[in-house]
Amino acid sequence: MLGINHFILSESDAKAFEAIAHQLVAEALGKAAFILDQDGQILAASGELQGLDTTSLATLAAGNAAATGAMASILRERAFTTQYHEGQSSNIHMQLVGERVLLLVVFDHRSSLGLVRLRARRAEQKILDLLESMDLQSSDLPKGMPEITDEDIDRLFND
Repeated sequence: MLGINHFILSESDAKAFEAIAHQLVAEALGKAAFILDQDGQILAASGELQGLDTTSLATLAAGNAAATGAMASILRERAFTTQYHEGQSSNIHMQLVGERVLLLVVFDHRSSLGLVRLRARRAEQKILDLLESMDLQSSDLPKGMPEITDEDIDRLFND
């Protein structure tokens, strides 16, 4: 199941996610690739996106991952990390990465599940490295704000 970690992307992190998605589409011969957070927010997307309702696809993929996580819990599994959906003209490979991110690859007859899985595993390691780098950067930031009381707020607005 996806974790509850939320994060804010710097411009360089966003570009790094985009580069991973772009490279995955090219190397896997995919139609599109998405990197999503646990809520289905698109962190990066690449490929044939025109005419595709990317927001709905991302939201449904995240919901699917959450439902699959719940099924894993029922079966006393830690997680089911990969899913595959086969259609007549399009297929979807979904992969949980670091329990924080969902990697989604849409592909057709130009590719194969084996190739997509191989390239997705490479992309997974790049994403994990990027997430680790982001975690290190965020640990250098000041931790939260000092506690603000109702009295502090009253003083602020009564002055």
